[in-house]
Amino acid sequence: MPYFARLKLKDITGKNYQDALNDLKEQGYSDSTMSGINRTGRMIFRKALELELIKKDPTEFAYLKKDKKTVEQLEEEEIPKYLEKEELALFLRTAREQGLELDYLMFLILSYTGIRVGELVALKWKDVDFKNQTISITKTYYNPNNNTLEYQLVTPKTRKSRRKIIVDEEVINTLMKHKEVQNEVVEKLGDTYHNEDFIFAKIERQFGYPIVIKTVQNRMARLLRIAELNTELTPHSLRHTHTSLLAEAGVSLEQIMDRLGHSDDQITKNVYLHVTQEMKKEASHKFAQLMRSLRYKLHVNKMLTIHSHLT
Repeated sequence: MPYFARLKLKDITGKNYQDALNDLKEQGYSDSTMSGINRTGRMIFRKALELELIKKDPTEFAYLKKDKKTVEQLEEEEIPKYLEKEELALFLRTAREQGLELDYLMFLILSYTGIRVGELVALKWKDVDFKNQTISITKTYYNPNNNTLEYQLVTPKTRKSRRKIIVDEEVINTLMKHKEVQNEVVEKLGDTYHNEDFIFAKIERQFGYPIVIKTVQNRMARLLRIAELNTELTPHSLRHTHTSLLAEAGVSLEQIMDRLGHSDDQITKNVYLHVTQEMKKEASHKFAQLMRSLRYKLHVNKMLTIHSHLT
């Protein structure tokens, strides 16, 4: 707005646009924020071009100045933080034993499916097939202001994001128990309950409305503190955790991508490669140990043979 509000679209030049990007960067905005600003700008001017409101797109040759990062920062970005399997077990046990209402089910599903938190809170009972033990992902939750009453359900970002995930029996059984409890609440509250079939629905004030994403984030932070685990982790970290455990279990990258609803994602690839490379190192180490053991046995047998000849 400060840069273009008083200008007509046709009067905005490539230099105007680039100067605006450079100025915003100098104000200290992060690379990710700048990327979002530029994406929005490009969408606006491309639409203007399509509608023939302008003859040339001023964003065509625009570029973003990037923060210069240290080697340590680059290495940290390459492999996102996630929970090891022992840590995940501790986290879920903490959620089950010390979690608030819905905590265990929320984090069990996130951990066992790798779905996004927006996909989680958008889940409805009709998305669950108890007989075939699947959960269908057909929508995601949108609510930038975290206002419970102003939520929107939108279609997933890509065609690949629409998917059906086979889940563990533990997930199905926990869902069944929750459904029984929720049915009692719905019956008790009657018309005061916003009955739109949401699995993760509020049971205090604004009854029946889906919980906001911020609630999931806050609940996870609380459990991480109690379990004395890395408090920098987020619900999205459980998606990376799921990737790492699938990789460790020998599931192919293609199958993992399909399960996560990715057509292509570099972070998922990085996690997968990191885990599989560690497994290869471990295999190499075990092989070397085996060979050392065999050499030792051969050496002992040889010494015993020599000793028997001498005696």
